[in-house]
Amino acid sequence: MKLIDIDKTRYRRHLNRVLIGCGLALAVGSLLISQTLIALFPDPSGSHFHWNALGVVVTAAAIGLGLSKYRHHDYLTEVLYVWELKQSLNKITRKMRKLEAAAQQGDADALLALQYSYAGSRQLWKLDDNVIIMDELNTKQAQLDTLAAKFNVTLNVDDYEDSILKRF
Repeated sequence: MKLIDIDKTRYRRHLNRVLIGCGLALAVGSLLISQTLIALFPDPSGSHFHWNALGVVVTAAAIGLGLSKYRHHDYLTEVLYVWELKQSLNKITRKMRKLEAAAQQGDADALLALQYSYAGSRQLWKLDDNVIIMDELNTKQAQLDTLAAKFNVTLNVDDYEDSILKRF
């Protein structure tokens, strides 16, 4: 996955609208379905938990299908990009110990994966206004730059592909 610059205000506005829309759709849809089922199939004991749960499950599935169907719509471009970036960074995080060990030995793929991870994390944290641990990231980036210079490796995040993680 390639890192691209996205408009932070557009991303935040669209993400907030999608989240609010999904929340409202879940509330309205689950109530509508469960109340319809309760009216059609009343329980003499007064317990309608199963109808309420079914309403929530069906509505959540419908929302998921709707988001899946329209995931490539222009309105969701930034939201989908950040979702995929988080997934890509999680793949790297799961292999971080092995990557860091290989980077210490000068493995170019490990160094590239770490560079991508740091660049992607920096972008993600700026988009979410989460700059609390940016100093720690800058320290790790400086260490990575030192390793890259030591082993004479040029790091370009555009060269990163998820497939290099298979080795680690």
